Amino acid sequence: MNFGQFALDMGPTDVVEDYEPNFEAWIDQFNDWQKRIGFDPAWLGDYRFEIKFDWDIAGDTIEFGDFEGMPKWNRRMQVPQQSIRDAIISMVSVQGDTEFASVEQQWHLLDSAPTEYDRKSALRIMCEEQRHGWQMAYVLCNYFGEHGIREAQKLIERNSGGNPQREEGEAQRLLESFNEPIDHWLDFFMFTHFIDRDGKFQLKMLSTSSFKPLAASMGPMLKEESFHLGTGANGIRRIVKQGVIPCALLQRYINKLTSTGLDLFGVDESTSAQWAYVYGIKGRYDEREVDTPAVREHLNEESRMHYFKELNLEMERINKSRKESEPELFIPSDKFHRGIGKFAGVHHTVHGEPFEGSDDDWDAYLAGMLPSDEDEATLKELFKQEWIQYREWKG
Repeated sequence: MNFGQFALDMGPTDVVEDYEPNFEAWIDQFNDWQKRIGFDPAWLGDYRFEIKFDWDIAGDTIEFGDFEGMPKWNRRMQVPQQSIRDAIISMVSVQGDTEFASVEQQWHLLDSAPTEYDRKSALRIMCEEQRHGWQMAYVLCNYFGEHGIREAQKLIERNSGGNPQREEGEAQRLLESFNEPIDHWLDFFMFTHFIDRDGKFQLKMLSTSSFKPLAASMGPMLKEESFHLGTGANGIRRIVKQGVIPCALLQRYINKLTSTGLDLFGVDESTSAQWAYVYGIKGRYDEREVDTPAVREHLNEESRMHYFKELNLEMERINKSRKESEPELFIPSDKFHRGIGKFAGVHHTVHGEPFEGSDDDWDAYLAGMLPSDEDEATLKELFKQEWIQYREWKG
């Protein structure tokens, strides 16, 4: 396969090809990681991992927080406090961890792709996710000394709990969503639609960071990420248009992934989000588009609101492909089945109404609103049919 077709117009982007010794040592460990987790390096074809910075988009001046108006920090020693350096390292590490986790969760699907288009699309996503993790490891190794080198090594020491080849005793990934199995292609499309969309939000919030190498990393990553979440939305649309998998069944997977995606934004009134804003290292999703002061006590809630609104708009587009005989798909209430935030553990229906009934009644209600073992068995049979609209690869 010729992966040169995956090149994008990156604009004014610098590509780093000469690496420091510490990062070269990490690359050797990365090559071992690919084999250990089950990803065959031969699948990459002639795809090359590159470090890409868009310095122009990153900007020169800190854009928000208590250091607003000062020059952005280009090196570790310019960062004025150890607590700020630790916060940057933590954010880079979590972002890198999710990128490698996605590959571990998804690689086993390549042999069962419904079309060649889907196989090549998924492989492109896995290539780019590895490049994003590679980029985060580079930032850690080259800007944060021994601490960064240790954290970069941890990125490839962990293994997703959703990887069928994970060995007992291996450390799992940092965020629970990235330890869940992705068992089949419906899971894959749902994951890329909902969870990669959350990833887009996280990348954009870091794109205005006061640490310039981190901000400069985000532009190229965002351009690549748009293909990932687009693959999920288009995949769901093609499934709906084909009409083999009933919308009522699809709705239960939508219910599950919506609450998961909303929880990924973190707790309400998060002090860590507040400090990240004070330090200027992580902004609002629309930081450059608004001129109103940030409500620092509710940053996570604001991001979650933007995400929820975007999900609803995208579902309106997906519904246009629905057959007239099928029920309309919808995004459930942001109060439904939440594990984090003010609605965590509070029983609400998919329509946001307080649930009346006992705990046993609630368990029975959830069983009807979320995917079941019976749903999985049904899907297994439906996958034997032409369950997704055919699309030809035109690379």
